[in-house]
Amino acid sequence: MNTGKIYVVGIGPGNDAGMTPQALEAISRADAIVGYGLYIELISRLTPGKEVFSSGMRHEAERCEAALDFAKSGRTAALVCGGDAGVYGMAGVMLEVARGCPEVEIEIVPGVTAACAAAAVLGAPLMHDFAVISLSDLLTPWDIIEKRLRAACAADFVICLYNPKSANRAEQFGRAARIMLEYKDAQTPCGVVRNAGREGRASAICALSELDKQNVDMFCTVIAGNSQTRVINGRMVTPRGYDIT
Repeated sequence: MNTGKIYVVGIGPGNDAGMTPQALEAISRADAIVGYGLYIELISRLTPGKEVFSSGMRHEAERCEAALDFAKSGRTAALVCGGDAGVYGMAGVMLEVARGCPEVEIEIVPGVTAACAAAAVLGAPLMHDFAVISLSDLLTPWDIIEKRLRAACAADFVICLYNPKSANRAEQFGRAARIMLEYKDAQTPCGVVRNAGREGRASAICALSELDKQNVDMFCTVIAGNSQTRVINGRMVTPRGYDIT
């Protein structure tokens, strides 16, 4: 029996402007769309006439199994996720779930990740080396997160924080801000972007010493500069080192 195909699609912020032509094409070719409910809703304009399978948080493996079932039946499935499929997305989970089905073709479709979308709003804070760290300890123990955060601070990376705070994780963001203050100057520029690339976008730039006072949630991306980051005309900039005269 001929098997179908799975596209693992990063839809970026979720609007037309932030979705790549490759992502739009993959979704249009799919017979079935699989994803977390929020992301299905964001692309609902693209799903008429297609079979849709959605589920809630912590059901990632279930969604991958559904996509695999569609492919085994000879259909093409698009497993969608926000941002980039390979950056805290569904690409790795899908490849793990399908490890026993090498006959199923899986194509990873990249998208605009939150770090890039937020950086564009703030200016150019990621022009030099940077680290992306999720503060969610649902899958990664906090002691490992803290170890990575301290290492990134000690190496003077610009640091981009994903999943800074949720209803059930109110303390980690404040801890992270205090850890960064141990290594970075209190006046280090930081930026917070909410709903990057989506309706209701909001942003703010502040000093690191004021970061923990910012109103953040799971829809926010936080960027803390390095020792060279500055604010120029209201925009965060991390110089690459070019000779600017």
